[in-house]
Amino acid sequence: MDQEVREENERKKEYLKSYQKAVRREERILQEIQRLRLDRIFPEVINDGMPHGSSQTDLSDYIILVDEQIDLLKQERLEKAKLRSDIEGRIRELKNDDEQDVLKIRYIKCVNKWEDVAKEMNYSLRKTHKLHSSALIHLKI
Repeated sequence: MDQEVREENERKKEYLKSYQKAVRREERILQEIQRLRLDRIFPEVINDGMPHGSSQTDLSDYIILVDEQIDLLKQERLEKAKLRSDIEGRIRELKNDDEQDVLKIRYIKCVNKWEDVAKEMNYSLRKTHKLHSSALIHLKI
């Protein structure tokens, strides 16, 4: 495989991986919302033996932080949905069903281990890699 084809395939893989990255960004936002909620329920306790004033803060600060994260989550989910739709549409354009399947399993279902992809397709690891390479060549982005 010449250098130009390799570079093109790498570009296609990065495009396909953009959906997985969007999924991870969404998960990080959800974790941050959960952290904020837990921090509100179980505020940090300073146990140094010294008297401290109340650490209660205005609830509006907390609500603003959570609302910002929820807005961010909405934006990320919209972006993720657009990416998935675009990627799935391009995958559907492939003429070979096996090529479609290998890309869907790998990049839409986010199955990262090649052994698991091969197992799900009921093919050998070698056949799965060949299908993936062929699919990348035929994929139009």
